Parts: sequence; C-alpha cells; structure tokens
Amino acid sequence: MTSPQASASASASGVLVLPVGATEQHGPHLPLTTDTDIAVALGQRLAAAVPGVVVAPPLAYGSSGEHQDFPGTLSIGGPATEEVLVELGRSASGTWSRLLLLCCHGGNVAAVGGAVRRLREEGRDARAWFPRWDGDAHAGHVETSIMMALAPERVERARAEVGDRRPLAAIATDLRRGGVAAVSPNGILGDATTADADAGRVLLAEATADLATVVREWA
Repeated sequence: MTSPQASASASASGVLVLPVGATEQHGPHLPLTTDTDIAVALGQRLAAAVPGVVVAPPLAYGSSGEHQDFPGTLSIGGPATEEVLVELGRSASGTWSRLLLLCCHGGNVAAVGGAVRRLREEGRDARAWFPRWDGDAHAGHVETSIMMALAPERVERARAEVGDRRPLAAIATDLRRGGVAAVSPNGILGDATTADADAGRVLLAEATADLATVVREWA
C-alpha cells in the first residue's frame, strides 16, 4: 500500500487493524510465531469480510516472560509492549479514525488493555479484541488445530504431546511464580494430540464472524 492508497482506505472505513502477537515457544511442534500467525490470519479474514478494513503489519513481540525458560522466546515485557502500542496508536490516528488491536497472545492482556485505556483518554477511538477460544490454553488442541488449518506444513504433528491439562485457575499460582516450565516441561497447556484441521477451520470461522460483527457495529 502506498501513502495515497492509505489515505483512500482511511476515508473508506477509517478502521486500522493491528495484529498483536508474540514470539515464544509453543511446545515441540508449533512455530515460535504461532500467536502472530493467527492474529495476522484473522486480520486478513476480517479485511476480506468487511470492505475498507486495513490490516497493518503485525507487532510480533510482546510480553512473554512466562515462557522465557524455553529457547527461542523473545519477550519485550509488558511495559514496553504497552508503550509501543500507545505510540503506534498515536501515529495511526493521523490517518485512520479507529484502531483495533487484534491480540492473540494472552500474556499481552494487561499491556493491550493499558494501551487502549491511555489512547481513549487522549480522545482516540481505540479498541481491543481477543479470541474467546473454548478449550485448552497454550499450544494444545486449540492452537494446534488452528495452525493445522492455516499452515499444516509448519506443524510437526509427530512431535505433538500432552501437556498440563489442568484448568488455568488450578495452576495460576505456579505459573506466576515459575512460568510455564514450572507446570509443563514440554511447554504445552492442554493436549495437542487431539488437534484436527477441521476443528481449526471452525474456530477460525467463528472468530472471524465475531470480529466482523464487532467492526460492523463499531463503524
């Protein structure tokens, strides 16, 4: 997109979607970019469903300290993530009237929420959206199914394992104290062995429909 094209798109709907992801371990079978990949895919599906929506390049780093014991994790922490999003929001408002932070990493919740609050206090029309997946929390059935639907060649299915399947509420204290490694040596919170591409396609369709409804009502 060129600068004039950006100007034209802004007058069409005024909605810029910023995919917010992370670069962190997702078990022995999924790529480090899983959260970012899913956020980008949802943004692209939203743009196809709602004319005029523009999807920005993703923020591929976030608050992933809970995964730091696993090789490959690249975290910038919560405060830095929030500050980056605030600055991006301020800059984006020079072209687009609305900013949607489409976040697919749970560790970014506080940072994204803080950024939206600060941007709105400044009079900018910013919102956040997080997927409401029904199922396990990290690198298990849900995320593995989605990645199998999006990019099956990037899923090492033979290495999919069962991780800690307890509800998050039951492991929250240990997670806060020692990170994911304290409860799941393989980095999985759930069961990746049950993953299925068809289930992933259903999850993506449901999330896209929810996103489209949010944006249509907003715009």
